[in-house]
Amino acid sequence: MNSSQQHNHNFSGHNQQGEKRTFYVLLLTLTTMVVEITAGTLFGSMALLADGWHMGTHAAAFCITLFAYRYARKHANNERFSFGTGKVSVLGGYTSAIALGIVALLMFAESVHRLFNPESIQFNEAIIVAVIGLAVNVASMFLLGDHHHGHSHEHDHAHHHGHDHHHHDHNLRAAYLHVLADALTSVLAIAALILGKLYGWNWLDAAMGIVGAVVISKWTMNLIKQTSPILLDENIEQEYRSAIKEELAPYGTVTDLHVWKVSGHHYSAAITLHASVGLTVEEYKQKLSKFDKISHLTLEVHSS
Repeated sequence: MNSSQQHNHNFSGHNQQGEKRTFYVLLLTLTTMVVEITAGTLFGSMALLADGWHMGTHAAAFCITLFAYRYARKHANNERFSFGTGKVSVLGGYTSAIALGIVALLMFAESVHRLFNPESIQFNEAIIVAVIGLAVNVASMFLLGDHHHGHSHEHDHAHHHGHDHHHHDHNLRAAYLHVLADALTSVLAIAALILGKLYGWNWLDAAMGIVGAVVISKWTMNLIKQTSPILLDENIEQEYRSAIKEELAPYGTVTDLHVWKVSGHHYSAAITLHASVGLTVEEYKQKLSKFDKISHLTLEVHSS
């Protein structure tokens, strides 16, 4: 019986440029969030409050993103982590999704309450603050958005075109989507406030609070769906496993096969093969080298 392993456990894939930009966006977002929540409370606008809280949840997500970047980098070679620190940012994403969900529920309840018990709104002031919020979102999008260009961020293209690639950056992509969602809620808040001011439709402000809560809930569910399978070591899709078995079929029978994610984009595989051909473990590994999603391979060969 032979068994062999590839020993490279650092699957954190750190992106320094991404970290720096996320930090700048975090500062912008935190400032605007404080302004919007304060203004929303002072001027009685639920749409503005929704926008502010929406930014707040994203600021929390950025904090988690930055913590994940730094923690993963600091512990990249720590042997306590069996497969490196690649799951730190995945756990971070899951945690921020849970926090987002709670905020969405609270916002929904408050908006429904205001729909039936409208409060007076100081429209002019609220509109000015909402426009400032939108301007900050647009600036943040430019800060994070140019990772679609230039060699230092070409890894993100793969994610953009829907392919699973070794180097796409979940963190940076999530940060960009946060800001995009923020910009949309800012536009909705501005529309609600302007229509409310012109036609006296105060209920529209509360309605936008509900819309904001729904948008956040949808985002939360997506993030939970993306991250929980990785945290639960879900097996890779059936076709990929079948292809591995087919590749090894001429040389023996695969009796055990597991391929699971050890980070946002690296897989580990454990394969047991009852061999009918006398090849070395290295030769078998050579046969599997085209399965390039697998970063860490444990292969056990039993000779018949």
